[in-house]
Amino acid sequence: MTGRGLILAVPGSGNGKTTLTLGLLRALQRRGTSVRGAKSGPDYIDPRFHEAACGRPCPNLDAWAMGPDRIAALAAGDGLLLIEGAMGLFDGAPPAGKGATADLARLLGLPVVLVVDASHMAQSVAPLVAGFAAHDPQVRVAGVILNKVGSPRHEVMLRRALAPLGLPVLGALHRTSGLAHPARHLGLVQAGERDDLDSWLDQVADSVEAAVDLDALEILAAPLPTPQTPPRLAPPGQRIAVACDRAFAFAYRHILADWQAVGAEILLFSPLADQPPAPTADFIFLPGGYPELHAGALASATAFRTGMTSATCPVYGECGGYMVLGDGLIDADGTRHAMLGRLRLETSFATRKLHLGYRHASAVAGPFAGRWLAHEFHYATTLKAEGTPLFSATDSQGAALPAQGLVQGRAAGSFLHLIDRTP
Repeated sequence: MTGRGLILAVPGSGNGKTTLTLGLLRALQRRGTSVRGAKSGPDYIDPRFHEAACGRPCPNLDAWAMGPDRIAALAAGDGLLLIEGAMGLFDGAPPAGKGATADLARLLGLPVVLVVDASHMAQSVAPLVAGFAAHDPQVRVAGVILNKVGSPRHEVMLRRALAPLGLPVLGALHRTSGLAHPARHLGLVQAGERDDLDSWLDQVADSVEAAVDLDALEILAAPLPTPQTPPRLAPPGQRIAVACDRAFAFAYRHILADWQAVGAEILLFSPLADQPPAPTADFIFLPGGYPELHAGALASATAFRTGMTSATCPVYGECGGYMVLGDGLIDADGTRHAMLGRLRLETSFATRKLHLGYRHASAVAGPFAGRWLAHEFHYATTLKAEGTPLFSATDSQGAALPAQGLVQGRAAGSFLHLIDRTP
């Protein structure tokens, strides 16, 4: 049976869509609905919360870096798919906004439920919603959920203002203390770091279930398109050791799934538990994550360090993994920690600088040949980077960027998160 889907979007960031999405996923799962989540754009943190909320895998759907076949294939499945948008509904990469949540609505033919932070408005909610609903006839706003409502009287005012638009108001969540989730510099604190995650998700679901008409929400969902199988990304090895723990949590599931689909074996190991990569591995991958928060533990992980420095197979580090392959990492307190020394790289969080945006990357060397669509998001400052560059790159508008990454012997890495090959 073909699955059905809905997109949850907002006028702008900070409207509370992530908490609402998690509450909906958990509330629907508790009532027996076959429900799963997906996340628009290049986000590693929110999908793990989706999975915790409903118990099913959560893919990233990136309308900037993925083609229609890839997106449809990742969205496919049974039951109800709730796609959490990113930023505002029509916000995407410059110059024209490609990659916006609205692009997913067009590509998948799914209706949008607009989540509005109503905390600082009353009757003005009507022209705001009307503008979003009328902006693009290919993007159908099918309903509204009001968030951060101040009081019952406030809710009545908002509903009366919206009534002439003819859009169903599916619910109104009042401001509630204790539902906010802590954040850090790359987004929310990771799902695996919260011991009370299940009870918190239940608390959010209780609030959502009391405020939202879940039956009406499900009725709005539309059929997902029939998927075509996209080209698979070739694995860089047959037995691939992949670091996986709180320091290395940012690996795209679709890339690992592609490698497995064409016969590669994924061998997970935890550097924070002082586990070395499997000695039988013919490729080692250190994904991104938060090594800066665990630099002392990584520096003292003897078995991990020995396994990594003695490995003769190709080794690749992405963002956080790239920094760990370097000579040293300076944490936010200014303390330098010796890293693996496989690359002539020194990075620092003592002075933070934001690097953010989509990238077109062309391999100069290293294990991932060809042209790629990628994303960069980190606060590290590079103090030293000596050696052969890994990629040449431009930003989303085609403006040239400095060379990205390093290659030294059989080790390579960069700050870029590869998403898919350039068509």
